[in-house]
Amino acid sequence: MRLTLTCWNYDRVAGLLDGRVSLPGVDLKCEIQYPTQIFEQAFTEAPYDISELSASSYVMQVARGNCPYIALPAFVSRAFRHGGIYIRSDRKICTPKSLEGRYVGVPEYQMTMALWIRGLLSDEYGVNTDKLLYRTGGTNVSGRNERLPLELPQHIDVEKIKSGYSLNDLILKGEIDAIISPSPPLAFTNRNPLVARLFNQPKLAEQDYFSRTSIFPIMHLIGIRREIADANPGLAGIIYEGFCSAREIAMNELFETTTASANRVQLPWIANEWEETRHLMGEDFWPYGITQNRDALDALCLYSVEQHLAPHKVAIEELFSPETLK
Repeated sequence: MRLTLTCWNYDRVAGLLDGRVSLPGVDLKCEIQYPTQIFEQAFTEAPYDISELSASSYVMQVARGNCPYIALPAFVSRAFRHGGIYIRSDRKICTPKSLEGRYVGVPEYQMTMALWIRGLLSDEYGVNTDKLLYRTGGTNVSGRNERLPLELPQHIDVEKIKSGYSLNDLILKGEIDAIISPSPPLAFTNRNPLVARLFNQPKLAEQDYFSRTSIFPIMHLIGIRREIADANPGLAGIIYEGFCSAREIAMNELFETTTASANRVQLPWIANEWEETRHLMGEDFWPYGITQNRDALDALCLYSVEQHLAPHKVAIEELFSPETLK
């Protein structure tokens, strides 16, 4: 069987992309694309047989009953997000609660990163995220659009910014007060004093969050076209095992890199980072499967309803192929 796969070239997927991991009975044609490029297609024409998917948009489509993919619990992208909130330093935004009533830029209201940030702002800091005034557009380049149409209540203020402008442009012009984004605005990267992080020490905040909740936020997962999975019993399980094998290769390579006598990576403290991560999160700090990720998946589904994205709360078992539930 010939199948197409598209995803970003993560280390935990490299074994599949370069052929070190093979799928029995499958001739896999791989195409590497950046996630935003993938999602523009995946939730409309869905051209690939196996595709990386935005977790938030996927939950939305499943809840609406019109998703062409069924997911595998291979969480190829995960990230803590306290460090993704940037503020104008002259607007007296001293606490998360200060964001209420402010103009906040975000690439897409529905994007998974924004969903997790709104969830932690609400749960951890008592922020009423319905009171933020959302302005959507590209962080550093103009032209970003919502990948799925939104069906929000009238009291949620979400507007697309003017054509030709980016969120970085607007925060420098003073037209927005903050930015929520997975990539930093250029003003922050260039150390412009007008733009700072809301959390001065995001790593400490994220480590504290994990130590209390055991949640490592899930950003992207893998989907297989439902019609293919339904017509080929056992295939979803084979593909999932392939992603697990590729992840295992990446974990072993990371072990070899961080414990070697010479550093292969241009990061001075990568070994210390690996040791700290294992101490806090355990040996299997990037788990696949449902069992070890149930709390994160439940939060994902709950936030989608609370933030007016999904019309009802989706059960975790509805999200994944039955072959991968155990």
